[in-house]
Amino acid sequence: MKKPQLIKSLSGIRGIVGNGIDPILAAQYGAAFGTHLKKGKVVIGSDSRPSGEMLRRAVVSGLVSTGIDTVDIGIVPTPTVEIAVTGLKAVGGICVTASHNAAPWNALKFFNRTGRFLTRRQFESIEKILEVGRFGFKSADKLGSVTEQDDWVTRHISQTMVLPVLERAAIRRKGLKVVVDAVNGAGSIALPGLLRKLSVDVIELNCKSDGNFVHDPEPSPKNLTQLCRAVRRHRADLGMACDPDADRLALVDERGIAISEELTLTIAVWEVLRKRRGPTVINLSTSRTTADIARMLGSPVHYARVGEPNVVEVMRRKNAVIGGEGNGGVILPSFHSGRDALVAAALVLSALAKEKRTLSELVKSFPTYYLIKSKSQLPNDFNDRLMRFEAEASDMLGKCRINRLDGLRFDFARGWVQLRKSNTEPIYRLVVETDNRKLSNSLSRKVLSFFK
Repeated sequence: MKKPQLIKSLSGIRGIVGNGIDPILAAQYGAAFGTHLKKGKVVIGSDSRPSGEMLRRAVVSGLVSTGIDTVDIGIVPTPTVEIAVTGLKAVGGICVTASHNAAPWNALKFFNRTGRFLTRRQFESIEKILEVGRFGFKSADKLGSVTEQDDWVTRHISQTMVLPVLERAAIRRKGLKVVVDAVNGAGSIALPGLLRKLSVDVIELNCKSDGNFVHDPEPSPKNLTQLCRAVRRHRADLGMACDPDADRLALVDERGIAISEELTLTIAVWEVLRKRRGPTVINLSTSRTTADIARMLGSPVHYARVGEPNVVEVMRRKNAVIGGEGNGGVILPSFHSGRDALVAAALVLSALAKEKRTLSELVKSFPTYYLIKSKSQLPNDFNDRLMRFEAEASDMLGKCRINRLDGLRFDFARGWVQLRKSNTEPIYRLVVETDNRKLSNSLSRKVLSFFK
């Protein structure tokens, strides 16, 4: 058995079930969160993976033991938990989900009373309670209660439907046909349900919500071959794929060709900024295409470290009207402060509704760059190699500007390169984007070779 690994970040804890994360640990984190909160109610939900119910029940036990009332909303998208926290005026929330990770993984994502991820101070408070083992356990007559509510996906859909930026009537008139691949995750009911409410003709693919991830659940082009075939077979206008907790959305065009998940955010930014003025926030791994479109529409662009909590915090400080991450994660702060595949889907449909162009034609109108995302096992001496690479980068890239906010990012005349440790897996990630396909491929190979 591999050495147990537990990955911690502001969004919570993540590991392989039985070898990093288990029900005992989940109950302890539930008790630590309850001790930190002291009183009130907490919303809890999970995605559909097989270990979800086990860990959800364990977390509830920990919360109840410290006098916290819990509202279990079942198998739901992560953004649904965020919406329920504020809707129920809860003091916090937990979603049991490992997002894009494979089925053996699971995680606990923590939210505060605002529906946002915990601040660093709040997360450190929980870690300290866990470290010293001083839980605020209550006597039998002061334990928390457990209630269940099963209508929050419906509420999520209803609230998405009334977004002011949404062209509902135009979407209905357009008469779009969409194939949805929810990888049998938490978006299996939510995403098709939203589209049908918008009068879209929906063809469901992997929408059983049973946790059987029939392909790699990360919604990137290489994992969407089944969806591509289905779009061609059904002669659909486009395909949509979400990850297991439905906070990210990827697209397939009308030709059955998967487009970069980066472009989901680009389209959303394009649609929102045509109607509202204000700043845009993206992370340092996001394509220049999105930044170019935002600036073209008069929006100042601000950068954040990779990770939803980091992007949300910068969006809050800059009073952004739209933002997100180039992994298909769209954040519309006028609704709630989290990535949301339903919001992304609604904005994409809204963008297409009044266009005489197809999805492929719309994408073709955006600035073109060639972005390559790679990942590899994290070497023990990664930090040392990173320092050596920084010293030698100019030989490979020419004159460049270095940003150290998140790993290392090198901006040079024809593009940029970023190297950073993953927040969610024991790997490092490399992103290369330039104005030339061959150059991007060449640089990607050279950088990966340097770190092998």
